[in-house]
Amino acid sequence: MPSKSSARLAALTVAAVCSAAAATQLVVLPTPAHADSVRVHDIQGSTRTSPYAGQQVTDVTGVVTGIRTYGSSKGFWIQDPAPDADPATSEGVFVFTNSAPKGVAVGDLVAVSGTVAEYVPGGASSGNQSLTEITRPTFTVVSGGHPVPAATAVDARSVPDAYTPSGDPAANGSVNGLRLRPARYALDFYESLEGMNVRVADARVVGATDPYTELWVTVKPRENPSRRGGTVYGSYDAQNTGRLQVQSLGPAAGFPEANVGDTLTGTTAGPLDYNQFGGYTLVANELGALQSGGLERETTRGQKQGELAVATYNVENLDPSDDTFAAHAAAIVDNLKSPDIVSLEEIQDDNGATDDGVVTAGRTVGGLIEAIVAAGGPRYDWRGIDPADDADGGEPGGNIRQVFLFNPQRVSFTDRAGGDATTAVGVTRVRGRAALTVSPGRVAPAEEAWKNSRKPLAGEFVFRGRTVIVIANHFNSKGGDQGLTSQYQPPARSSETQRHQQAALVNAFVGDVLAVQKNADVIALGDINDFEFSETAKILEGDGELWSAVKSLPRSERYSYTYQGNSQVLDQILVSPSIRRGCGLDYDSVHINAEFHDQISDHDPQVLRFRP
Repeated sequence: MPSKSSARLAALTVAAVCSAAAATQLVVLPTPAHADSVRVHDIQGSTRTSPYAGQQVTDVTGVVTGIRTYGSSKGFWIQDPAPDADPATSEGVFVFTNSAPKGVAVGDLVAVSGTVAEYVPGGASSGNQSLTEITRPTFTVVSGGHPVPAATAVDARSVPDAYTPSGDPAANGSVNGLRLRPARYALDFYESLEGMNVRVADARVVGATDPYTELWVTVKPRENPSRRGGTVYGSYDAQNTGRLQVQSLGPAAGFPEANVGDTLTGTTAGPLDYNQFGGYTLVANELGALQSGGLERETTRGQKQGELAVATYNVENLDPSDDTFAAHAAAIVDNLKSPDIVSLEEIQDDNGATDDGVVTAGRTVGGLIEAIVAAGGPRYDWRGIDPADDADGGEPGGNIRQVFLFNPQRVSFTDRAGGDATTAVGVTRVRGRAALTVSPGRVAPAEEAWKNSRKPLAGEFVFRGRTVIVIANHFNSKGGDQGLTSQYQPPARSSETQRHQQAALVNAFVGDVLAVQKNADVIALGDINDFEFSETAKILEGDGELWSAVKSLPRSERYSYTYQGNSQVLDQILVSPSIRRGCGLDYDSVHINAEFHDQISDHDPQVLRFRP
């Protein structure tokens, strides 16, 4: 849907005069009623912000190319059918009417008067670029039945490979004041088409349809492709310029339910918008036909007799009221082949988001265990630590936490009493080997780094006589970071600060284990909420204490999450040197959710198999 911001401008006064003139293929712009009348390209200007911002404009003419009657950004787009010669100036603009516009239709030639405004979806604190609009409008329909100006092609030839210029240091890194260079930078190219009628052809889907009836396509099918049809985000400097969000001006019921790898065949066309949740967006009044790419959910292989299989799976706020238990169970049994140890993230308490002091999760975890048995899997046992009420972030009242499932027929858990929400687990030596002081236990739970965030859960397991220490993590989210299309370039990633602190604490704990036993088998896994190339991952890896095993995969397979059309790594399994250099390390990112419109979680589980 369009920007979910509720802060919009006030009332609309409309003076609509319906023309009885017959439809014509020739658009004749009316003579301006006032000497100070301006054209659309004058309003848009050659930078991201209008030189007329805050000023009144009169009788701005254009043909209506689209009408939006839903959401908080109601209004219509107009486009001047007589463009100027400057490629930096857009010929389209959005007319914000506040309520559903009346008395206007696509193809009408209108004259609009109002105030030029720069609306920032998400508010100024978001760092987003602004959208140039005409607000508080009055308009007159001069004549109807005109052809909509031909849509500008957005394709591999027209979109530059370079993403954006660096921001102006004198403007706090903002690109707003820089003249657009649409032939050189992708974001400048899109900005030069803001509000204009654009089209894509035979576009491959790289972000599945989401609950807000939007999807992502790429106009550059050869740009960092995954082997399953997505676009892989593999570095901060490879933003993938061909990605474009698609919404619809039609009813939600008619929007295609697309998976990654599908194709919108033919033409998809409509005005180019900019919104809070994805930046530049083709708001389609013409949608291509959906052609399936035949994508299927992956199934990993089962572990062999001498292999230990360890998995991480974010089950997205699972609580007893959810209807996804059977689906999650089937994923664990059928797609993951019943790993020996499973770290689950986002397990909520026994009454979900009800904020009444309940912190236990026995019903939630027990329900999943029973569903796994019903699906033909083993009867897992489990360990976890209840958090302090409302202290670990996530959905208010939900008290999300990590828990361990383990198959007692294959692996045993070493219980050591004393672990609770506030007691820090330590490392000691038992018969010459590293051991946890409490098991399960939490890593440094009193540290400021874990404020309003999930504390790591450490547990000690034994497989075929070998101790394996596992640390389940769910690091601080990326909430508050500036988007890739931000006006500030490069965008600020403020949430990293806390993740860096968290990574340092987990790395230090692993270092304590290895200081006691150099060849200890240690696994740190979970929803790290950061990329395998990020500074967070580098801090976690440290000086070789850990290594992110997702890097054992080809680059085209390194992803567990899809965000704004970028397939990326958030979930990781990191291993100590004894595991990395041992026998038969085998890693699999099992793609069952992130690429599908009917996902039961937004994360793909990860599985590691090795011989201790």
